[in-house]
Amino acid sequence: MIAATRTVASTTGLSRARRVKDRVFSVVLWTSGGLAMLPLAFIAGYVVVKGVAALNLDLFTKPPTAPGVPGGGIVQSFIGSGIMIGLAAAFSVPLGVLTGVYLAEFGERRVASMVRFVAEVLLSTPSIVAGAFIWAVVVVTLGSFSGVAGALALTVLMWPIMARAIEEVLRLVPDEYREGALALGVPRWKVIMRVVVPTAGAGIFTAVMLAVARGLGETAPVLLTALGNNFVNVHPAQPMDAVPLRIYNYAQSPVLSLHPMAWGGAIVLLVAVLGLSIGARIMSARQQRGIR
Repeated sequence: MIAATRTVASTTGLSRARRVKDRVFSVVLWTSGGLAMLPLAFIAGYVVVKGVAALNLDLFTKPPTAPGVPGGGIVQSFIGSGIMIGLAAAFSVPLGVLTGVYLAEFGERRVASMVRFVAEVLLSTPSIVAGAFIWAVVVVTLGSFSGVAGALALTVLMWPIMARAIEEVLRLVPDEYREGALALGVPRWKVIMRVVVPTAGAGIFTAVMLAVARGLGETAPVLLTALGNNFVNVHPAQPMDAVPLRIYNYAQSPVLSLHPMAWGGAIVLLVAVLGLSIGARIMSARQQRGIR
């Protein structure tokens, strides 16, 4: 009886100690997460405070005015960013999806290892290097800056993100799906196109969103390839403006009246990138739960 009582007391003590440790670690983890969020919250709050006064209809609908003249906007920047990101997505999405499928389904081959290595190197390459490469290959060859050159520079940055992310997403698809379809006599290419890729569809779209968020905020590649433009231009073969480039130019301008518009553009860019990133995380979580 005494031994049983001691055992119960010991078990109770261990349970209390474990609960205390659990609470302590929970507090430490939540505190660490909060501290990690502080820089983002500070940056976002600072940008909003500085640029909220510039958020009006003119910012999105009018071109820039002469320095010192009140009013105007950066409509050409929004149009240019949309065109270049659209072209970059058109270039990089097929390439990224095909590369991701190849790496996931045929990753044991030597060529796949080389492709994976190239993608990993490009992931860690500074964006200005990609811009300099396209400048040397495209801009110098054609003799002019252009929106197409800017889109190609963004493609160099977006493609490896899609390829590696899509590879990881496709690897999450259970092998039983592939084996079941192959057992029915379905060719492997049909298994990939009609079973594997549709199953990972949400994850593939998530990878595209992450890549677009990366390309949307790049300045250096656009500066070296698209140059910028103070006028509305929808011709991709001519110099084209972009929101990050306009922010950069206005932020360093000696004309103080241009600084609020730079902060306003920064708010729009921040909201767009955060929205894409958060949406990608939510879709990724749903994709993993759906596969499991």
